[in-house]
Amino acid sequence: MTEALARWKDLCLDAEDQRTLGDFWAAVIGLRVETSPGKVSLEGAADHQRVWVNAVDRIKSVKHRVHLDVCAASVADLEALGATVLERAEDTGFGWTVMADPEGGKLCCFVREPDALPAYRLHGLGVDCVDPAAQAAWWGRVLGRPVTTYEGDPELLTLEHATPDPVLTLDFVRVPERRLGPNRVHWDLVGDVDALLAAGATRLWDTDGWSVLADPEGNEFCVSGELG
Repeated sequence: MTEALARWKDLCLDAEDQRTLGDFWAAVIGLRVETSPGKVSLEGAADHQRVWVNAVDRIKSVKHRVHLDVCAASVADLEALGATVLERAEDTGFGWTVMADPEGGKLCCFVREPDALPAYRLHGLGVDCVDPAAQAAWWGRVLGRPVTTYEGDPELLTLEHATPDPVLTLDFVRVPERRLGPNRVHWDLVGDVDALLAAGATRLWDTDGWSVLADPEGNEFCVSGELG
């Protein structure tokens, strides 16, 4: 394991309607909604489970490059919360059902037996890539984690334990299309901006307390603070 250049802080979702999307994702993941003027966050038992729901004035127009993988007792439970089925597991042969949240954002639902369903139900972040091996290697260097590969499936690579959560994985998968437009899902890190730039990140802009950077395929992420 290499020394990390940054560590996980939290997750961010863009939303046209902060409260509606926040209520949906809080119920799906198993978090509670906290509000203050202009801000909506989803809070759990630990700080690393926090999800910020950020207001944007642009509608979803292209496929998300980052999506959330969640556990649920049933697909119907997520439909009742406002999700829409796009591809059912029984039709594709995969172990998950592809769905959309109330603003059209993709998510994947993995059905679990009720007695095996955890309180915190986010278990993976899927990242679309032109070159998943290069992306996984880059993020593995940033977060100080080895890359897991799968025999017979070179198009999928995983970082395990890249966050403080013992289950949550970052899964990098090849897709044919290139990234178009800003992502609606990104993560925040604590780390050394100069070290990340030297490793191949691109500076997009700076704001009060934050630097917004992009990884080698242009995916935005935010960095603040210093590694302790």
